[in-house]
Amino acid sequence: MSATPETDRHPAISSLFSEDYGLLTDLYQLTMAACYVGESLDRSTASFELFARKLPKDFGYLIAMGLEQALAYLDRLQFSATQIAALQATGIFHNAPERFWELLATAKFTGDVWAVPEGTAIFANEPILRIEAPLWQAQLVETYLLNTINYQTLIATRAARLRDVAGADATLLEFGTRRAFGPQAAMLAARAAIAGGLDTTSNVLAALTLGYQPSGTMAHSLVMAIGAMEGSEQAAFKAFHRYFPGAPLLIDTYDPIAAATDLAKQVAAGEIELSGVRLDSGDLITLSKQVKSILPNVEIFASGDLDEWEIAKLRSANAPISGYGLGTKLVTGSPVNGVYKLVEIADRPTMKKSPGKMTYPGKKQIFRHIEDGKFTSDILGLASEGNGLLKLVMSNGNRQHPDEPLSVIRARADLNVASLPHEIRDINYAGTPPVNLSPALIELTQRLKDRD
Repeated sequence: MSATPETDRHPAISSLFSEDYGLLTDLYQLTMAACYVGESLDRSTASFELFARKLPKDFGYLIAMGLEQALAYLDRLQFSATQIAALQATGIFHNAPERFWELLATAKFTGDVWAVPEGTAIFANEPILRIEAPLWQAQLVETYLLNTINYQTLIATRAARLRDVAGADATLLEFGTRRAFGPQAAMLAARAAIAGGLDTTSNVLAALTLGYQPSGTMAHSLVMAIGAMEGSEQAAFKAFHRYFPGAPLLIDTYDPIAAATDLAKQVAAGEIELSGVRLDSGDLITLSKQVKSILPNVEIFASGDLDEWEIAKLRSANAPISGYGLGTKLVTGSPVNGVYKLVEIADRPTMKKSPGKMTYPGKKQIFRHIEDGKFTSDILGLASEGNGLLKLVMSNGNRQHPDEPLSVIRARADLNVASLPHEIRDINYAGTPPVNLSPALIELTQRLKDRD
C-alpha cells in the first residue's frame, strides 16, 4: 500500500494511488487467476479483446479514448507485501496454491497490447484494444481497462457529437466536474472531452495538467451574495469586473432582460466593457434573441443541462448563441457497454455462443476503406490477414511509443468524424454499423459454431 498515513486515507478513500492498481479490480479476476495457477494454465498465452457489442441508442460511431491511462496502468501493475497480506487475511484464498502468491509478489505485465489510436472512430464489435499475455495477467487487467476505456470513450464520443452539431466556430466548454462520478472521473472526463472536440474545461487541475487555460464565469451565489450586501445585481457585476475586467457575466439570477438592459446602458455610456453574458436557464431561444437585441455586440453563452439534441434545437431556431457549457449530460448518461472477451488461448480460437452475446473468435484486425478522404466501410477480419487500424503499442510489457499530445488526438478525432457519412454522424442515427466480416472470419466463426 501507499506510504501515506492510514489516518489520511481511511475510512474515506480520498485518492487513487498508482501503487494500489493491483487491487483495483473485481474479486473474480483474482479468484480466476488463482484457479488458472492451480490448473497450470496461468502461463498459457491468451488474447482478450475489448469492444462494444452495440452502441448507445442514437449513436452511429464511437471515438476510442483512454489508451494512455490503460498503458500507464499496465506499466505500474504490482502487488506489495502489505496488499498480499491483506488478501490472505480475507480467508477467501485459503485454498489457493502457494505459487499464486509468488506470482503476485513479482507481478509485472509482460504482454503485448494492440490498439486503435485514441481519437479513432470505431463501430460495434470492432476491438478498441487487444491484450496478448499470459492468461493470469490478461484476465487480471480486465476491470481497470474496461473502466477507463468505456468511460473516456463515452465522453469523447459525446464531445465529438456536440462539436459536430455546434459547428467549428462555437466555443464548447466542459463544465461537468461537479456531476462526474468522482474526482478521478472528473479529470478523465475533462481530458476525453477536450480530445473529442471541446475547447477546454472549467476544472482547473485538469486544464493546467493538460496544458490548457481553464475557463468559466461566475455562479449565481456571487450575484446573490454581493447583491444582498451591496444592494443590487448591478453592484455584483461591477464588483466582479473590478477584479476580472470585461469578463462574461451571468445574467439570469433574477431577470435576464432587466439585467441586459441595465448592462446595455452602462456599455453605451462607456462605463464598462463587456465581452459576453451567460444564460443558464429558461427558454434559451427566446431569451437569447431578446438579449441579443439589447446587447447586439456582446457574445451570448448558454449552459444548463445541454446536450447535442438541445444544441441542434437552438441552432435550428437560429438562437444567437456563440458558445455552450456542457456538464451533466456530457459526463453522465447512456454508458458505452464495452466488454472484454477471450478470443484465443494457446493458439486456439475461442468464441462465446450465448444468445444475444455471441462473440467472434480469433485475434482480429480492422481494415478501413477510405476513398477521397471519405469513409466507405470497414471489414472486421483476422489479425493474420494483414495490417489495419490496430497497432502494436506495447511489446513484452514495454511501451512502443511516448504518449501523444492531446492536440494530436483531437485532430485525429476531428478528421475521423469529418470523414464519416452524414447519416452516421446524425445524432438520431438508427442504421446498422457499416462493418462487414472477412471471408476468413466468417469461415472460422461457422466452424466454431458447428463444433460441440
